[in-house]
Amino acid sequence: MKSGFVSIIGRTNAGKSSMLNALLNEKIAIVSHKQNATRRKISGIVMNGDDQIIFTDTPGLHKSEKLMNKLMVNEAIKAMGDCDALVFIASIHDDLSDYQTFLALNPTKPHIVVLSKVDEVNNQKVLQKMSQYQPYASHFSALLPFSTKQQTYKKPLLDEICKLLPEHEYFYDPEFITNTNEKEIFKDFILEAIYENLSDEIPYSSDVLIDKVKEKDDITEIYATIITEREIHKSMIIGKNGETIKRIGINARKLISNLTGRKIFIKIVVLVKKGWSKDEKILKKINNY
Repeated sequence: MKSGFVSIIGRTNAGKSSMLNALLNEKIAIVSHKQNATRRKISGIVMNGDDQIIFTDTPGLHKSEKLMNKLMVNEAIKAMGDCDALVFIASIHDDLSDYQTFLALNPTKPHIVVLSKVDEVNNQKVLQKMSQYQPYASHFSALLPFSTKQQTYKKPLLDEICKLLPEHEYFYDPEFITNTNEKEIFKDFILEAIYENLSDEIPYSSDVLIDKVKEKDDITEIYATIITEREIHKSMIIGKNGETIKRIGINARKLISNLTGRKIFIKIVVLVKKGWSKDEKILKKINNY
């Protein structure tokens, strides 16, 4: 029996959250085409035979002068040390510069390189990309392709990860799929709904606070606040006659209901808090840094 912690590392939009959801066969991590969608660490627990893997999805590695982004990157780097092994994930379309940047951080834990989105190219392209990583073979324990759509890639990846884990009893009940507080998952699902219903600019000046969750016999009630920096952004989030905030609520409700299997009621208010994304205390409180 093996049990251990694995941090998923890579650039923004490399496919980290999609891979975690695919390995779980359940959506718990935020997925969006927008950059830096993942702001907080979130964990997923996967059983592979008798072995237990506790994955941590991390914010993407990237360069930025914005305080929020710097704190996100710091969380990802910290996660590189708070684990037993690492999975570095890179899109099949990327060059090796992100991997070189990762190696420059001097990871101390063993790691596997995973090439994501391989279903978007032919086999020759996959083999070519894998050959480009071969000069770095002394650094990684394994190099594997992965597709969120093709289950054939799942078992080999989990087997290779388990080789790097210590012999240990289970840290969590094998029936659990996450040890992340449900409020954090609800928060991210509402944020994902904001991403999908608004333009590129607004989501990055907005975040979500879960004020209260009420569990009733037949329904879960969620009361949340979207904070944003400008009155005009508040108006756009609410939308004409409240249409945009209604769509956000509908989308978030579906995501949460799919995960919990319960009927969901969501009440969302929008609050303007100027300069919140430049306030380190507020950022750490929102994101649990």
